[in-house]
Amino acid sequence: MSASPSFDERVSRFWDRYLAELGQNGVKSSAARWYVLRVEEYLKAHKGRKLLDHRTDDVVSYLQAVGRDRRLETWQMTQIVHALQLLFANLLAVPWHGEIDWDYWKSAFRELQPEHPTVARQNRPLGEAAKTAVRREKRRDTARDVIREEHSDVLERLLTEIRRRHYSIRTEQVYESWVCRFIGFHKNAPPRELGKEAVIAFLEYLAVQRNVAASTQNQALNALVFLYKQVLDVPLEDLGDFARAKRPKRLPVVLSQSEAKALIESLTGTTQIMAGLLYGSGLRLMECVRLRVADVDFDYQQIVVRNAKGDKDRVVPLPHRLIDPLRAHLVTVKALFEQDQQQGIAGVYLPNALSRKYPNAPREWIWQHVFPSARLSVDPRSGQVR
Repeated sequence: MSASPSFDERVSRFWDRYLAELGQNGVKSSAARWYVLRVEEYLKAHKGRKLLDHRTDDVVSYLQAVGRDRRLETWQMTQIVHALQLLFANLLAVPWHGEIDWDYWKSAFRELQPEHPTVARQNRPLGEAAKTAVRREKRRDTARDVIREEHSDVLERLLTEIRRRHYSIRTEQVYESWVCRFIGFHKNAPPRELGKEAVIAFLEYLAVQRNVAASTQNQALNALVFLYKQVLDVPLEDLGDFARAKRPKRLPVVLSQSEAKALIESLTGTTQIMAGLLYGSGLRLMECVRLRVADVDFDYQQIVVRNAKGDKDRVVPLPHRLIDPLRAHLVTVKALFEQDQQQGIAGVYLPNALSRKYPNAPREWIWQHVFPSARLSVDPRSGQVR
């Protein structure tokens, strides 16, 4: 009878199997040692417990904890999730691995850039602050950033007029982008020195040389008309005839009810809940992302959409089949919120100076986002971690 393998032999065999699993799943040998390191860090955090004794809560709690470490880059966070997924789902094949929404955790760790629609208006520097921010972030290497810095006075007034009219953040970003492209097309010339002929030349360039869609050309036209009329106070005259992009005749592609159901059922976890709200409640994407706990009314089975398109509120139904999954999701979110409070996190961002009117609101549960990011962010104005 052969002797039982020693502890060191069992450990060696375990890592050999794990490395083999990495190779079968396309992990390069240069990255394999990092995957091993991620698993070792997880094991150290659960010292004294056998892997087969672990459960869903152990993995989720660990991911929530590492997600609060702002020193880790996005790729490192994603690598941690993938390393644990290959360990528990592939190598050990534990029965509960399907309870973890691995895809959600991989995407949830993505760090939001200052231009992301969910944080753009709280991070967006204006005027002299824009120049300082560009230099600090060392982003002057692109032509667009040079334009933003040198024409910050015009762009500041553009954003001010857009926000005064309560246009959506998407409209704000698109209009600013087209104005920057227009300035760049005319060799960085100030817009006030340009006029009707310059606008026509740019629009014809888009249609003839760039071959853009008719809707894209109209979008650029709307942005420039807004710039000259509302910002520069020099309304464009009748532009007359110019080369317009052709408007193709195509039938829209619409999923049938069964196709939409199959698509949603192919998703899991948080992404499935969000897709269900988009389809069943008719929410726009950013309306879903910005939902707060107070906006969800389980008793009346409805959702209040705040500051929607046109700065209007509206009420949409909450599908009955999403009530239980959404309740369970909020239990997890609340646990994460309470953990942040214990660590002294400043709280959630509130728009329209509400945080000054209600100083304690950012740290109250009802104001928290229903679908928060797993990564913390820093308010550029106050320096507080949120």
